[in-house]
Amino acid sequence: MKDRLSASQSAYRAGDVDAVKRAHTKAAIAHSIESHQTSGSYVGDFVYGAMDGSVTTFAVVSGVAGAGLPSGIVIILGLANLFADGFSMAVGNYLSTKSRNEFIENERRREKWEVEHYPEGEVEEIRQIFLKKGFRGRALEDAVKVITSDKKVWVETMMTEELGIIKERNSPVKKGLVTFVSFGLVGFVPLVPYFLAFFSGIVAASVFAISVAVTFITFFLVGSAKIYVTGRNWFFSGLETLLIGGLAAAIAYAVGFLLRGLAGGI
Repeated sequence: MKDRLSASQSAYRAGDVDAVKRAHTKAAIAHSIESHQTSGSYVGDFVYGAMDGSVTTFAVVSGVAGAGLPSGIVIILGLANLFADGFSMAVGNYLSTKSRNEFIENERRREKWEVEHYPEGEVEEIRQIFLKKGFRGRALEDAVKVITSDKKVWVETMMTEELGIIKERNSPVKKGLVTFVSFGLVGFVPLVPYFLAFFSGIVAASVFAISVAVTFITFFLVGSAKIYVTGRNWFFSGLETLLIGGLAAAIAYAVGFLLRGLAGGI
């Protein structure tokens, strides 16, 4: 079952008012808020890992093909790219997520310390925040009183409203692992025809053309999958990724072709 946000996005794209109403029931909203506070989404990590894996690996394939090098070279360089670049992306994602989590926790501790040691100042901050939202008079004071009566709610409100930090717990290990797996799995697609050609002779005569075909299909599918992150039209999202991937491949092929003389000794 899709979560409430995905359901709302789908309803918006389809103009389905009834679906919007179903996504905004009390039970759906309560469940969505609870789920959002306890876990993060890894869809974006999978999509962007897959995008980078397919684009960079096929750029390697195109460069080697443009230079007219043997299939074995494609396999060696392609696998080297898959493991090295995939690992680099995964580690980068892990470290950035870990750093962000540490920053969020440090800010939460700071807000909690300020609430405990100078509550008057924090009360005034809450008052000013809700004043800017349009609260006035009794409604403003009631809102301030309700929020500051619960220290946990008070701190989380300061985190969201003052710092713009939404409570979301993402595992750095999971995000890094998802990135590595998606990069490797999708990035391996351009190499499949070369493995077939090298080890069995199948499709050897048209290996690059087949690699182009399956990779371009992959570009489009991965781009279409971005709708789960961006909410855009699936067709235009897929077409955009196809064009970007194709341009990267064309550049790599051109560089390989222009420098093919350097590979004369291979």
